[in-house]
Amino acid sequence: MSELQTPHAGDDRSQDADVVALLMRQHGDIRNLFDEVEAASGGERREAFRRLVRLLAVHETAEEEVVHPFARRGFPGGEQVVEDRLAEERAAKETLATLDGLDTDDPTFMPRLVKLRMDVQEHARAEERYEFTHIRRSTDVTNLAAMAKAVKAAEAMAPTRPHPGVESGGANMVLGPVAALMDRTRDAVRKAMGKDG
Repeated sequence: MSELQTPHAGDDRSQDADVVALLMRQHGDIRNLFDEVEAASGGERREAFRRLVRLLAVHETAEEEVVHPFARRGFPGGEQVVEDRLAEERAAKETLATLDGLDTDDPTFMPRLVKLRMDVQEHARAEERYEFTHIRRSTDVTNLAAMAKAVKAAEAMAPTRPHPGVESGGANMVLGPVAALMDRTRDAVRKAMGKDG
C-alpha cells in the first residue's frame, strides 16, 4: 500500500534527494510493516507479510548495490563495516527464506517473525550508526542524490501485488520468489546507475 511506503507525504521530496534519509524512511516503513503483520491475522496477515518480504528484499538489494560499494571505498574502515552488515543481512535472509516457506497461520510463524524483527532492527541500527553516518560525512549532496535516485528506482520497481507464481513455488523453491525479486531489483538499480547487468 502506498501509504506505508510514503508515510509523510510532505517530506518525500527532501527525503528522496538524500540516500541516507530515504533509507532511514524505509527503515521506518519496515518497522510499520512488522507491526502490521503482528497485529493482523488470516489473509490480512498474509498480504502484510508479502509486502514486508518485498520491501525487505528491495531495501537490502538496493543497499548491496548502492550503499555498500560506496561505503567500502568512501571512508576509513568502510570495508569492515560493510562485511559486518553483510553478515547480518545473510542471517536475516536465512530467517526470511524460512518464513517465506511457511503459512502465516503456522504456529512457528510468529516466533520466527519476532526473531526476524529483532535481527532486522539490530541491523538497521548498525547501518544507521556505522554506515549511514559516515556516508553522509564522506560525500556531497550530488552523490547523496545520485545514490538516492538508484534506490528510488529499486523502490519503484517493487510490485505492489504479488506476480503470479511469486506467492507459491513449492518447498524446494523457497528461495525462488525472494531471489527473483532481488534479481529484478538489482537490474533496476544497475540500470538507474547506468551500469550493465
